[in-house]
Amino acid sequence: MWHVSSQPPIVSRRRVLTGAAGLALLSATALTSAGCSTAPPPPDLDDLTTALDRARADSTLAADAAATARGATADTLTEIAAQRAAHAEALSDEIIRMTGQPAPTTSVTITTATSAAANTPAPAPPTAKDVAGALRSSADTSASAAAALSGYRAGLLASIAAACTAAYTVALEPAAGPR
Repeated sequence: MWHVSSQPPIVSRRRVLTGAAGLALLSATALTSAGCSTAPPPPDLDDLTTALDRARADSTLAADAAATARGATADTLTEIAAQRAAHAEALSDEIIRMTGQPAPTTSVTITTATSAAANTPAPAPPTAKDVAGALRSSADTSASAAAALSGYRAGLLASIAAACTAAYTVALEPAAGPR
């Protein structure tokens, strides 16, 4: 018969530490490879990004229209530009909170006039009527998106829709004329 020793094998500290280090390295590799795939964007992100782009565009449009308007209309358009900028900031903050990444920025395209386009008259500056139309479209889009969402995001888009509706029906109605 074979001689079986009754003593358990001796495990040194070096073997324990080497085994623990190997196990930690294996765990870290498994976690890293599992975390490499990016999670799909939240479904609400498209609605918020669309509303953000519209808010930025409306703010710019209202500011441009205010630059050419006079009196109370200019003051109203300036206030609308500030409100839409605040909407853009609130939407951007929610996108950052939701994704953990900065909100997308809109790229500004600068076009240069060519010699053939030199004879073409410059487009007319935006008017209060143009701003009212953009606000109407933004209100409709935000209201539709709010109806599909729930919670804070639905409330945010619904309040933006209400502010846009109030701006074009109450604040700009005299300047833009009847619908």
